[in-house]
Amino acid sequence: MNSAAPTTTRPGEYSLSRLQWALLALASVALLVMFRGTLAYIWQNWQREEYSHGFLVPVISLLLLWQRRRQLQQMPFTGSWAGVALAVAGIGLWFVGTMAAITTIDAYGLVITIAGVALALLGWKAFRVALPAVALLLLMNPIPAFFFNNLSSFLQLVSSQIGVAVIRMFGISVFLTGNVIDLGTYQLQVVEACSGLRYLFPLITLGVIFASVLRIPLWVRLVVVFSTVPITILMNSFRIGVIGVLVNQYGVAHAEGFLHDFEGWVIFMACLALLVLEIWMLVRLSGDRRPMREIIAIDWPEARPAETAVTQRSLRPQLAAGLAVLAAGVSMALTLPHRTELSPQRAYFSQFPLQLEPWRGRRERMEKQYLDVLQLDDYILADYAADGPAPVNFYVAYYASQRGSGAAHSPASCLPGGGWRMTEFDRHEIPAGASGTGVAVNRVIIEQGEQRQLVYYWFQQRGRNITNEYLVKWYLLWDALTRNRTDGAMVRLITPLPRGEDVQAADARLMGFSRQ
Repeated sequence: MNSAAPTTTRPGEYSLSRLQWALLALASVALLVMFRGTLAYIWQNWQREEYSHGFLVPVISLLLLWQRRRQLQQMPFTGSWAGVALAVAGIGLWFVGTMAAITTIDAYGLVITIAGVALALLGWKAFRVALPAVALLLLMNPIPAFFFNNLSSFLQLVSSQIGVAVIRMFGISVFLTGNVIDLGTYQLQVVEACSGLRYLFPLITLGVIFASVLRIPLWVRLVVVFSTVPITILMNSFRIGVIGVLVNQYGVAHAEGFLHDFEGWVIFMACLALLVLEIWMLVRLSGDRRPMREIIAIDWPEARPAETAVTQRSLRPQLAAGLAVLAAGVSMALTLPHRTELSPQRAYFSQFPLQLEPWRGRRERMEKQYLDVLQLDDYILADYAADGPAPVNFYVAYYASQRGSGAAHSPASCLPGGGWRMTEFDRHEIPAGASGTGVAVNRVIIEQGEQRQLVYYWFQQRGRNITNEYLVKWYLLWDALTRNRTDGAMVRLITPLPRGEDVQAADARLMGFSRQ
């Protein structure tokens, strides 16, 4: 009896044709042309310490993609029309960012467009394999200035509080007022450079990379990524505490210059060591006893076996549609006229009168460390006094452009940094005065120890009187698109509330000054 010989099925893989490789190269060139201004903006931000890790992100993204090369070669590319829609959305963000000249927007449009083209080519199943490498590109972009400033203010407060607790552990008497650490002999100001953002962003990126290359359960990966935030806060606070102890013992040199920067480098390496230790502990707690070299999935793809059956991929209509969308974007990029931002003529605050009868003013100068953070173009800071129990502090910060990192800072974020606590917050209307129009203001009562003050503030933005910070951002985008202007100012008035004085009298004082 004859028996049939066993048959073997050769493993199958797919490859792109020369035409498809040429089309992908063309798509890359189109992205470079369309987002050339965006790429220059991203490169410029990589020079900042907070985003200095950005140089490595595209490289690591390509390495992650290369590592998954064999897995992708064994999967069919089905294409997806959702990818075409995503590419359209990304180019739409680029258009908005370009017309408004707010490059942070089109930086994210770049990543969304790349993701859309990838999804249009790969289809959902294969795109999930490439997703970690594509999503990692988001971490190379700077975050919007509004969120950066608020996050920095929050981290400064938290780091100051924990840092003071560390100083007290060494038996040193210290007093904290907002972000000011008072050691008696020295006062340390926890400014934006000490907020920990220059540790946080790189550490989050490393956490995401670790989560991408480790063969561990999903819950462990999520814990690793989210734990980078408390690790950064605690270690940065420890650094501030140690600097305070060293300054108290050896002088202020430990709070500036090379030693300050060196201590920062040591703390970042300690953050990284803690992250690695945490990964090891979580892996062991999950019951995984494999050695770490088996858990770390950095296996380079093997060469394709000679007996592998290779099928050439067919050209999907979704890829062709994605290329057509990119072609339309390139056409817009080459034909859109260059927009030079309009900056209205205005008088400088150096000409602002110091006599506003019955008020007489005295100018003050802002310290350089605050000017470096605020990045304003013009300001006035003056105390005005009249016949009465208390003066009025008048401050206006003006920005000729708010498209980059310079933007009006809200007192709601800045006042706590000076140690003030908000006890009342509401909206108030100042009746029409010399200008002929009323003004809506944020009315805040703040306290610090036995001191109390009444604060009015609002945002004067291109003819609008705005009290809501989020509306400020909306009109900033709208006016950049429709009027090609992003100039604006923040106006703040403060008056003390002496013991025994009725709050209504302080309100009358601020309203009287405002009407001038």
